[in-house]
Amino acid sequence: MDETTLRRLLFEVTTGETSADDAVRRLKRLPFADLGIAKVDHHRVLRQGLPEAVYGPGKSPEHAAAVVAELLSEPAGGPVLLTRATPDQVGAALELSPGGKEYASGSPHLQTVVWRPGHPKDGRVVVITAGTADLPVATEALVTLEAYGYSPDLYADCGVAGIHRLFSHQDALMEADAVIVVAGMEGALASVVGGLTPAAVVAVPTSVGYGAGLEGVTALLGMLASCAAGLSVVGIDNGFGAACAVARALR
Repeated sequence: MDETTLRRLLFEVTTGETSADDAVRRLKRLPFADLGIAKVDHHRVLRQGLPEAVYGPGKSPEHAAAVVAELLSEPAGGPVLLTRATPDQVGAALELSPGGKEYASGSPHLQTVVWRPGHPKDGRVVVITAGTADLPVATEALVTLEAYGYSPDLYADCGVAGIHRLFSHQDALMEADAVIVVAGMEGALASVVGGLTPAAVVAVPTSVGYGAGLEGVTALLGMLASCAAGLSVVGIDNGFGAACAVARALR
């Protein structure tokens, strides 16, 4: 339940369209519903402006499906996302809650399913990757942004080893309201983009890279040490978190 829905409910009580008892039944779901295996946060969209998402790893298919169904049971709730899901989790969730749209990322453990996507929102967002191998993480960011109502543009394979590929998108970077940079290896692309655009830049280090890349640690440290002022950095492979940071910034 978001702020607009809560205001409408209170208005309907004052006008007599909704009884006080019906309103109490609706509000009993706040701040959370206790399923035993999870306390599902129906109040989050009211507090933060972004709804709770369901994180797949560590959950059984049945548990993932149950949490999704509980979020969808709030009729005025926001978008519902099942992230980083396995095929078994996706199957169980869609069987219990039909109507979700499945997005394949190219990685069997980075599938995302979206139910009830949000209304279109203003704000031009660009997602740019250093390499094709970064696309699964970038896809997670793209799908999350689309679920929240944004229409991001993707520019893939623009890493510093062929910097001219990035410069062909310079106009888009200048016009963007926010940019997500997804890069592994040494993570240098984030600094370059941070120096080319006035937009808010969120950098996502990925675990793509050879031995000294240390499964993303080198890219993470490189981005954190960037000389591009104002660059924000999320955790390794965290496309979802980058998208949420952009959604917060653009509210």
